[in-house]
Amino acid sequence: MEIIYVYTRKRSEFGRPCNFSDRPAVVNVDIPPDPSMASNFVLRNPVDSYVQHTSDMSEHEVNTERVEVESRGVNHVEGGWPKDVNPQEVEQTIRFRKKVEKDENYVNTITHLGTLMEHCVKQNNAINIYEEYFGEEEMAEVEDEPPSAKTINVIRDPNVTKRTATHLSWHPDTCKKLAVAYSSLEFQQNVKDMSFDSYIWDLENPNKPELVLKPSSPLVSLEYNPKDSHVLVGGCYNGQMAYWDTRKGGLPVEVSIVEVSHRDPVYGAIWLQSKTGTECFSASTDGQVLWWDVRKLSEPTESLVLDITRKGLLENALGAVTLEFEPTMPTKFMVGTEQGIVIACNRKAKTPPEKITSTYSGHIGPVYALVRNPFYPKVFLTVGDWTARIWSEESKESSIMWTKCHLSYLTDGCWSTVRPSVFFTTRSDGTLDVWDFLFKQNDPSLSLKVCNEPLSSLRLQDNGCVVGCGSKLGTVTLLEISSGLCTLQRNEKTLATAMFERETKREKILEARHREMRLKERARSEGQETEVDESLVEDPQEVLDRARQEFFEVIEAEMQRRARAETQGLRGKVKSRVGDEASAQEEETELPKDKEEEEEEKDAAKES
Repeated sequence: MEIIYVYTRKRSEFGRPCNFSDRPAVVNVDIPPDPSMASNFVLRNPVDSYVQHTSDMSEHEVNTERVEVESRGVNHVEGGWPKDVNPQEVEQTIRFRKKVEKDENYVNTITHLGTLMEHCVKQNNAINIYEEYFGEEEMAEVEDEPPSAKTINVIRDPNVTKRTATHLSWHPDTCKKLAVAYSSLEFQQNVKDMSFDSYIWDLENPNKPELVLKPSSPLVSLEYNPKDSHVLVGGCYNGQMAYWDTRKGGLPVEVSIVEVSHRDPVYGAIWLQSKTGTECFSASTDGQVLWWDVRKLSEPTESLVLDITRKGLLENALGAVTLEFEPTMPTKFMVGTEQGIVIACNRKAKTPPEKITSTYSGHIGPVYALVRNPFYPKVFLTVGDWTARIWSEESKESSIMWTKCHLSYLTDGCWSTVRPSVFFTTRSDGTLDVWDFLFKQNDPSLSLKVCNEPLSSLRLQDNGCVVGCGSKLGTVTLLEISSGLCTLQRNEKTLATAMFERETKREKILEARHREMRLKERARSEGQETEVDESLVEDPQEVLDRARQEFFEVIEAEMQRRARAETQGLRGKVKSRVGDEASAQEEETELPKDKEEEEEEKDAAKES
């Protein structure tokens, strides 16, 4: 049976019916030209016209919403216990373990897994699964690669009012976190709404800081604790010291008292090697070095005044701009000052004057960077004015090597952590220079324009492959260095050692020569001074007698000359006229005589 449904609709709902038909064209309007209006038009020749046959198109842009990623973690402390067993109760857990250990299935499983585990342990002891068999071939390939660097990340200051990224510190365990200290170091340039915050960034999520550090004053320096990666110490712009525990949030755990803190910004804060891992020391432009224990920041444990005259006067102290500490030399440290002098110190000296062991002078302006070579601790790098200099502790009068003078100021520098002959410098024109003095001494191996604003800070990862550069506007640029600049080359340590020893020996010879020349000059000047002193001490009566004697000697010489002239005049009287003519000819050829001699000769000629 066929089912049919009929749809019905009123005729009025269909609308007016359409009736199409063919008909010729009809002129509806015809406007004839008006000759009187021809004078108002300008004839164009030629006339260009165009026809576009394609359809008009419009371009639209749509920006999708940004997905914000937030890192979260879960810490599993206890698990796998039955519901009726409380893992916090020791007796219940011990009773449950004894019950499980008596189970035959448990014993059989442990026995089976034990044999497999024993086999794997013996295999690992017999074979080094991490051994590299083709390391030399890879090293040969690396040498041919030209030096280069590429930008892998850019971190910007999230505040509207931009501040300088004054210090960088990498996470000691995982190199995926970076602590950045932000502050404005320009004199009286702080704006009212300028933020005091500094940040810890997770490189996998650079859009949002992982933790916001909230100090009482902007941070100038910030350092991770190498023993405890959750703890950081920071030096503030107002001279205070503060430390944070990232597990307790962004507020500082403890802050030093203003009265016992520095009086100027803390430009250097470094952790010390101690059993507790809580000791650090700081330096500031107020001329002091203070030692602290972060468990008790109410007062410093020790202090040192940077007075190179060894009088311990704070008004004579030199302002510290950078601080250096090598863990392999726990009692020694070095300070770079505003006056361009590097001060070497020994903390364990008996008296404060003995703590300043030596000084090195080589820069015109402040020493912005001071770093020891990780492979040769007696060799250190300084950066200041327009040059970077390499020093040896054995040569105190001059550096053993230095770069050329750049057109812009150098702002920071550091050694490579994997290659002893490579170091990095930053400039105020936004350029990063990578130097390899085994390859080239006059020019950097790689110069890279990082940004347009001045670079202010520099920090290299421990693996030596990624370097972070902070700028004046708070932008931190992360650059990945090519493998040739972060891979130890063949015989590099031997060649670097030979070069350092050769340059140190050369400087020692020059110092000895200069010392000898200075001694000779000093002896000569002392001899001249003694002669002058003797002449000044002479008796006035002796001076008068010597002047009288010299006067009579001059009179006697004049009388002898006149007597000689009179004898010549007497001889002219007895001469004949022929002799007079001959003498007259001789007088014409001789030099002009004195007026007195000429008058005497004329009188003698008249008498004859």
